[in-house]
Amino acid sequence: MSTSVFPGERPDRLEEECGVFGIYAPGLDVARMTCFGLQALQHRGQESAGIAVGDGATILASKDLGLVTQAFNESALAALKGDLAIGHVRYSTSGGVESWEAAQPHISAIDEVLIALAHNGTLVNTNALKARLVDHGVHLRAGTDSEAAAKIIGEVTRETHSLRDGIRMAMKMIEGAYAMVLASPDSLYAFRDPNGIRPLVVGQLPEDRGWVVASETCGLDIVGATFIREVAPGEIIRFNKEGMVSEMGVEPRKRASCIFEYVYFARPDSVMDGQSVYLARREMGKILACEAPAEADLVVGVPDSGLPSAMGYSLESGIPYSNAIVKNRYVGRTFIEPTDEMRQMGIRIKLNPLSSIIKDQRLVIIDDSIVRGNTSKKLVTMLREAGAREVHMRIVSPEVRWPCFYGIDTDTQDQLIAANMTNEEMCEFIGADSLAFISVEGLHASVACEHPGFCDACFTGDYPVAIPDTMKAKSFLPEGSAILG
Repeated sequence: MSTSVFPGERPDRLEEECGVFGIYAPGLDVARMTCFGLQALQHRGQESAGIAVGDGATILASKDLGLVTQAFNESALAALKGDLAIGHVRYSTSGGVESWEAAQPHISAIDEVLIALAHNGTLVNTNALKARLVDHGVHLRAGTDSEAAAKIIGEVTRETHSLRDGIRMAMKMIEGAYAMVLASPDSLYAFRDPNGIRPLVVGQLPEDRGWVVASETCGLDIVGATFIREVAPGEIIRFNKEGMVSEMGVEPRKRASCIFEYVYFARPDSVMDGQSVYLARREMGKILACEAPAEADLVVGVPDSGLPSAMGYSLESGIPYSNAIVKNRYVGRTFIEPTDEMRQMGIRIKLNPLSSIIKDQRLVIIDDSIVRGNTSKKLVTMLREAGAREVHMRIVSPEVRWPCFYGIDTDTQDQLIAANMTNEEMCEFIGADSLAFISVEGLHASVACEHPGFCDACFTGDYPVAIPDTMKAKSFLPEGSAILG
């Protein structure tokens, strides 16, 4: 979860949009298993949760605002009986809407047949999709890209009379990042954008009792499924009584998996692209120690994503590691309408330093990212108030200078501190004694995965999927005004 807990205060790190889960397992309690899977993926979204099941005849769905445990109780799960299910946890991006209507899965009707769709990512041609739907007389309640995708699949399928053909044609129409799971009354589908930007993996239950798909392998682990493989970029996989059937929906393009999954989004116990997320983060810290050494007494990680990297930095530098920041794990993203005074206390609600450990010490603080600089500034102030003699900030991602259009909340370029300040200016702003970021090359070297292709557009401005000029105009600083390093 974000370290920003107040409404109106943007978090000082990148935020993921959502997580998806799907299961085909006749004879098992698929709704409850989906609930477990969503809890394992809760870190990917905390604003809403939803489940849809297929019972052979129709689709039954339930969703609500809040955490998974808030959205579902025993009676809600008991009402969701079927052979297959999909689920979703949501974090809305800066342009998103926190509302029941925006919660997923989204339902679409194909004549008398219902389908349900859950989506992780962001589409870049949503306006064109909406215009097509309006022309066909289709009403959108939420207005999100995910709802538009669900309705497009429904409309195209009505024309093709084949859901697989409908999904295939829709994949040729939608542009951007998507890992999607779709439930029909009798089949589960999983499909992924041709660049493979957002993650999606397949697992199998013991004794051939069914199949599971999830945003991360931790979603497989919780229900006892064995990891089989990724859903390939551009691939459509169908699960039903005939088993698992694969076909290509669109031709794959240059691989561009989001590298920030390794930095922050994914759980450390997940495996992505054959790479342990935990080991990748530890390696980031080791490389950062070589690239940006510091004379200090202690290495301290900002919980939770900064902890493995802090251990790596300590191992490489020889500086002792210490758990010197305590995290309160029982605070939600928003819980109180803030006054100015209360807003200044926001970071202490989640993070509190152990003054008995850090007093009079020179600290190397390891964090995953700096996006806007607000929380980093408060953290440094808090550490100095606790008695730290020096605070050296080390960040295991490069400077975030470009907005993301593929499912990450980075707002616009004018809100990205590294696009507007030099390193020295950023260091002065947050009040640190020194500030350094891992290089793009160092970040890539830390991820020893099975394929070479990553999206690092938020660091480099190299976008794997073309961004419409209208979106660029709203999101980019005027040419020449950004600090590009």
